[in-house]
Amino acid sequence: MSDASHAPIVYARGDGPNVFDVDGNRYVDLVAGFGALIFGHRPPAISSAVAEQNDKLALALGDVYAAEAKVLLCERLAKMFPEPGARVMLGLSGADAVTAALKTAQLATGRTKVVAFAGGYHGLSHGPLAACGLAPSFREPFAGHAGDFVTFRPYDACDLHLSSDVAAVLVEPLLGRGGCVVPPAGLLRELRAQCDAAGALLIADEVWTGMGRAGSMLASVWPGDEGGGILLPPPPGEGWGGGVLPDLVCLGKGLGAGFPISATIGRARVMDAWGAHGGTAIHTGTHFGSPPACAAALAVLDALEDGTLIQRAARTGEAWRRHLGETTAGLGVRVRGRGLMVGLALEGGAARALSVSRELLERGYIVLTGGVSGDTLTLTPPFDIEPELLAAFDAALLDVLGSGRMAG
Repeated sequence: MSDASHAPIVYARGDGPNVFDVDGNRYVDLVAGFGALIFGHRPPAISSAVAEQNDKLALALGDVYAAEAKVLLCERLAKMFPEPGARVMLGLSGADAVTAALKTAQLATGRTKVVAFAGGYHGLSHGPLAACGLAPSFREPFAGHAGDFVTFRPYDACDLHLSSDVAAVLVEPLLGRGGCVVPPAGLLRELRAQCDAAGALLIADEVWTGMGRAGSMLASVWPGDEGGGILLPPPPGEGWGGGVLPDLVCLGKGLGAGFPISATIGRARVMDAWGAHGGTAIHTGTHFGSPPACAAALAVLDALEDGTLIQRAARTGEAWRRHLGETTAGLGVRVRGRGLMVGLALEGGAARALSVSRELLERGYIVLTGGVSGDTLTLTPPFDIEPELLAAFDAALLDVLGSGRMAG
């Protein structure tokens, strides 16, 4: 067992893929704000867009009198959905986006039940708390408020036997905090078919996976069995090329590249349910659609538009996972993930994973532990991280895993 210090570090500043603590130590940040900092710390284009917007207008009047930046962003996000008429609801966090999706599902179907998955993580605010499959201990203390409207199934379960009172199936295209787990091939298409048969909605939680993190703009469009990936959504009417069209898609994290913003994008016939209540049912907040955050998101979309950075993330992630698998062979490591969403499941459980993470911190690398059992190192670096930094991390990891203290 490691004798590495478990005292926390305190961030002072960030620069690209690096973080400096208050003591002046430099670290390579392989977590990047829980995956949100897709361009690293202080990306110039995002910072400039936010500063320019802040100089013009810092806060509008929500849904009463919206800011121009909010309108432009909603139009851009709607175009990501390859079905005409898509609608968008903005929030501050991924949990906000999931909350909006769950509300929409109930309004659109008139039903209350939800099917979610073991290992899934959708945020801890009251809306999605009941659907948190990562750890029952997160939701059980609040069961009296969270309710019991969610049924959990294994993440590899293809046959859900959906009952007539199910409003929605809520799924991550890859488990994020649950350990970067890739689902069985064809799972999303099977869920889509079962939702259609039962009259339920399919909600894709792309808070972790979306905006290129998993190698495509939206991971739910990944063709799966056919191999490869769709980097950008096709034009409306051209289908998903073998992928899946969810009824609702939740975005967050990378959408703001470090600024708090999220979005729920939905099919018109589903989102129309909000207007069917005479305007009495609303979902808003003072800072939903904040102009500076919208400006950040617009700059993110501009940066990702031609697919170059997403292609880079996909190629870098594939090469990195392959190299990690080769270098850690025989050391009790299982490498998984897609794009630059990489999980290293360690034999020895949570205690070993935590010890490895602390040893790596002492060597100058920031990683997090995740997975249902806490036995997985989750790695979500910036898209433009240099391969040399990843290679240096691989060497440090090999040194930690091969040391006498880490062998068991």
